[in-house]
Amino acid sequence: MANLLDTKDSSRFNNWFFGIVAAFVAINCWLLTEEFYFLPAIPLVLLIILSALMAIDKLVYFILFFTPLSLTVEFNEFAALTLPTEPLLFGVMLVFFFKMLFEGGFDKRITRHPVTLAIIFHLVWMFFTTLTSTMFLVSLKFFMARLWFVTCFYFIATQIFQKVENIRLWIWLFTIPLSIVIIYSVIQFFNYNIDKNALYWVMQPFFKDHTIYGAVIAMMLPIMFVFSFDKSYTPKYRFFSFGFFTIILIGIVVSYTRAAWLSVAGAYGIYLIYLLKINWKIVFAGFLLALCGAFYYQDEIMLKIGRNKQSSSQDLAEHLQSVSNIKSDASNLERINRWSSAVRMFKKEPLFGFGPGTYKFKYAPFQRSTEITYVSTNAGSLGNAHSEYLGPMAEQGILGTLGMLMIVILSIVTGTRVYQKSDRAEIRFLAIGILIGLFTYFLHGFLNNFLDQDKASAPFWSMIAILVALDVYHHKKEKKADLKKSASEQSDIV
Repeated sequence: MANLLDTKDSSRFNNWFFGIVAAFVAINCWLLTEEFYFLPAIPLVLLIILSALMAIDKLVYFILFFTPLSLTVEFNEFAALTLPTEPLLFGVMLVFFFKMLFEGGFDKRITRHPVTLAIIFHLVWMFFTTLTSTMFLVSLKFFMARLWFVTCFYFIATQIFQKVENIRLWIWLFTIPLSIVIIYSVIQFFNYNIDKNALYWVMQPFFKDHTIYGAVIAMMLPIMFVFSFDKSYTPKYRFFSFGFFTIILIGIVVSYTRAAWLSVAGAYGIYLIYLLKINWKIVFAGFLLALCGAFYYQDEIMLKIGRNKQSSSQDLAEHLQSVSNIKSDASNLERINRWSSAVRMFKKEPLFGFGPGTYKFKYAPFQRSTEITYVSTNAGSLGNAHSEYLGPMAEQGILGTLGMLMIVILSIVTGTRVYQKSDRAEIRFLAIGILIGLFTYFLHGFLNNFLDQDKASAPFWSMIAILVALDVYHHKKEKKADLKKSASEQSDIV
């Protein structure tokens, strides 16, 4: 009798299964004739949601690995989609909030951390300025993108980073595909007979242009440098890391990005401050003295700069020399034009700004004829405000910039504390590598802004998450016991 029942149940299940499949195929065929192409994606979406529910950390690893290899599809000037990462990030974000709503249990040491509080303030204010935006749908998309970046690469990442080995795995899951893109770009460069004009686009279609390509590579360079010389790792591991350091270093050169070169040089100078244990009070005093000297000799400095007529060039030395040319170099002049427009926009809407993500659609009337160059445009192409600090000021008012500065400053304070106070050499090396990697982007942020794109957001928010996780879970050896206790008390978020 039992076998008979089993046979009937099996037959009933097969009937339902094949009936649903047949109905799905029939409906899909009809929808295709009506030019509706998204129904086949439903099984994939269900599979993604199921994967996120069962093992959200594995899905996040998958997203991270494919971030450097992702492709952007632009539908129009207002809408673009990065595949496969953005749909997956959106799904992971929904599952994360679902788990928080019905299960709770997120580690309070993370939520109460100063960096987390700064990030929450940043998101809350961005949401508020989205409601007051002059282009609500544009701002809503911008806010949602920032929310899923932070959710995946910061909040979920901090829980994954409760194990140090997961931090190393995370770094390699991003570094390896990024290195593949670098190798591809170098091969493309040679395929075009080492034409230096090709350096501006050989990284396509994986990276939109050479500027974000250089910024992302620069963030990973200090980490591979640390891995190459950290004696807590085996010689084989250090040799392997040095190989990737070499690839990334070549990528920095081939990126042909002046901002990336300057950010690496500046970050290296900051690394020397940490290495030589120079008191930060002395550093700050020296900075103020240099600032006063620059102000006092501003006429002489401007006269010297005015004599620099070197524009962007195919020659590496001349290209680097053109950085200080603010008289004839179109790239530099356009950057100043964007900054000036952002300041004027801020003066127009100092409290709430024009709305997140709206700069490129709103800045045109704020340009002045005396500042416009032959590369200027009213369409908002060729980048946004070219600043991670002035952009939020124009789009979200003064609190937008303050929120970003709080994240930067508190991340530096956290990383410095872990590096100076940790009693584990491995953690100290990891902290300084991550911190200097972040410094490259903090400095780069004065010249460009890329946090609206997954390729820059993934390493940026992940590195901040690593510093916070090191501070909370791995700062001291005795915290291992606390970590086990926390793991037993917390819900299994990841």
